[in-house]
Amino acid sequence: MCPVLAGALVLVAGCGLTSGSPMVDNVAPGSIGQGQPLKGAHLTVTPKEFTEQLILGAIMGIAFQAAGADVLDRTGIQGSIGAREAVKSGDADAMYEYTGTAWITYLGNSKPIPDPQQQQWQWQAVHDADLKNGLTWLPPSALNNTYALAMNQANFKKYATRTLSDVAALSRSSPRAVTLCVESEFANRADGLPGMEKAYGMKLPAKNITQMDTGIIYTQVAKGSCTYGEVFTTDGRIKSMHLVVMEDDKKFFPNYNAAPVINSKALKKYPAIAQVLDPITKKLDNDVAQTLNSKVDVDGQDPHQVALDWMKQEGFVEGG
Repeated sequence: MCPVLAGALVLVAGCGLTSGSPMVDNVAPGSIGQGQPLKGAHLTVTPKEFTEQLILGAIMGIAFQAAGADVLDRTGIQGSIGAREAVKSGDADAMYEYTGTAWITYLGNSKPIPDPQQQQWQWQAVHDADLKNGLTWLPPSALNNTYALAMNQANFKKYATRTLSDVAALSRSSPRAVTLCVESEFANRADGLPGMEKAYGMKLPAKNITQMDTGIIYTQVAKGSCTYGEVFTTDGRIKSMHLVVMEDDKKFFPNYNAAPVINSKALKKYPAIAQVLDPITKKLDNDVAQTLNSKVDVDGQDPHQVALDWMKQEGFVEGG
C-alpha cells in the first residue's frame, strides 16, 4: 500500500495525490490486537461522510492502531462510489460497507437477493462478485441499515402492531388508522412503498400518505401526525424518540448489513486484519448502532470519541 510521508498528510508513489489525517489514538491491545500482529503496517481507512460511517471508520482505525499499525483516516472522499474506488484501487485499504449498497449501486443489480437467513445470502453474493474487483468482504455484522416503518409509543399502545403483517391487517380492518409519512424516493422505489404494499397485500389510499424530507419524518411520527413513518433501522433518533420499529416479518426490504471490505492485496500482505476486525464486527447490531449514532446526532458528541469510548467500554482496546 502507499507509504505515508513523515509529517505530511498526503500519499504518493503511484497512488495519486490524496489527503488524509493520521490517527493518533494512544491505544493498546485489549481483547483484540494481542501481540500487535499489524506492527509495521501502514493502513488507510476511508469511511463515507455520514454519522454511522464516521463511527465505523473510527472503530476500524482504532482497532488497527491497537494491533500495531500506523493508520491514515481518509474521511472526506466525495460520495460512496469514491470511497469504494479508493479501496479498490489501493489508495485506501479498508472500510465498512453495506451489502445492499454494493449489490445494487456498485454491482448494478436491480433487485436484492431474497434472504430468509437475513444477512448471509446477500453478503455471500457480493463477496463472490467483488473478488474479481480486488476486494475481499470479511464476515458481516448484524447491523442492518435498511428501511422500516416505526410509530410512537402512544400509537403502539393504541394499535399494538408489531410487524408489517400487523400493519397490513390494520389497513384492511381500519383503513383510516394507517397513515404514513415517507420520503419521495421511498414512495416510488420498487424496494420501497410500492413493493412493500404488494408484498404485504396492503393498498393505502393516496390521502393516507404524506411525502416529506427524511429528517422531518421522525419528528412527525414522534408527535403522532402520522401513525407510521419510514425510518432507517440504525438511526439514533429511533432510540432517542422512543419509536417502535415494525418487524419486516416477510423479509421484504433489502439487507444493508455492514461488513469490512478490504483491498485484497492489503489483506494478503496483512492477513491479521481479519482476526482483528472479526470480534468487533460480531458485536455490531442495530441496537449498538442506534446508541452510538444517537450520541452524535442527538447529543452532539464527536464521532471519533464515541467510537473510542465504545471500543474501551467493550474491552477491545485499552488506553486512549
